[in-house]
Amino acid sequence: MTPIIRAALAAAFITAPLGAQAQDTFRIAWSIYAGWMPWGYIEDSGIMDRWAEKYGVDVEIVQFNDYVESINQYTAGAFDGVTVTNMDALSIPAGGGVDTTALIIGDYSNGNDALIVKGGGGIADLRGKPVNLVELSVSHYLLARALDSAGLSESDLAAVINTSDADMIAAYATPDVGAVVTWNPLVAAIDAEPDSTILFDSSDIPGEIIDLLVVNTDTLAANPGLGKALVGAWYETMALMAGDTDEGRAARAAMGAASGTDLAGYDAQIAATRMFWTPAEAVAFAEDPALKATMTEVAGFLFDKGILGVGAPSADFVGVAYPDGSVSGDPANVKFRYATEFMGMAADGAL
Repeated sequence: MTPIIRAALAAAFITAPLGAQAQDTFRIAWSIYAGWMPWGYIEDSGIMDRWAEKYGVDVEIVQFNDYVESINQYTAGAFDGVTVTNMDALSIPAGGGVDTTALIIGDYSNGNDALIVKGGGGIADLRGKPVNLVELSVSHYLLARALDSAGLSESDLAAVINTSDADMIAAYATPDVGAVVTWNPLVAAIDAEPDSTILFDSSDIPGEIIDLLVVNTDTLAANPGLGKALVGAWYETMALMAGDTDEGRAARAAMGAASGTDLAGYDAQIAATRMFWTPAEAVAFAEDPALKATMTEVAGFLFDKGILGVGAPSADFVGVAYPDGSVSGDPANVKFRYATEFMGMAADGAL
């Protein structure tokens, strides 16, 4: 896509809809995960403040210890944006009627999400046993994909036990818990236990668990400076992290410390993450037709679990819009949007 076309799309996108409110103060929620640790650094280092000042906005980036609660708070309107996976963005805010835009596609999990058991064995050995995870999250999706690979389904398990990410390590330490599905840095901590075995991880389903920063669509349309500031701050930090410099290593070390590990530990987590270090990479991923196929499969999973919005009549209940103007799901109920306008501006050096 040429800079001229991107600029035209951006102009169309940032035209505020009727009733949207301009504002200058915003709140973004984030939670601990390898691919989202940069947001804490962006806040603490002053990078956010510099980009916010450039675009005349004030952005507060707030950490949550409970991932699902951060999404709930965004959905309730207490925050203007949140770090979230593609599946959870579709099921919670979009499925709940909150029009939501994926402003930044940060990465996809390539080993950071995992099914871990005590002892050896295989996926088939989970038959008749309980599994602990954050119910109806991407962990639940990963479990379903793992079970399917072994010819099993959730009905073959004894139970799926809902466990907060904040409680996962403590739960795994008890004798009653023999299998969990979770994400990094929890995966690294649990896998470090002497008898832990990873049976299946997100590298087995590359490109399906996508990590995003989403924002309220109307808020973004009315306040394009917010989008520009967030995207500018993010890609400045990506360039810093990707460089093999003292400053880059110090930044990654700070992110590791904030997630309970060190530089080596955090670098190991990043190695299990397909980071989109440049905006051009993220734009290319958003424009790949494979994204629509992934979202269609995710919508089917959510509908089967009964969590694709209250009273959803089919897997097509929520419309998902893509950069080429196409839609999966219901085009009359588009509530989730993959937009490349602001990432494209960063790719074109226009921020």
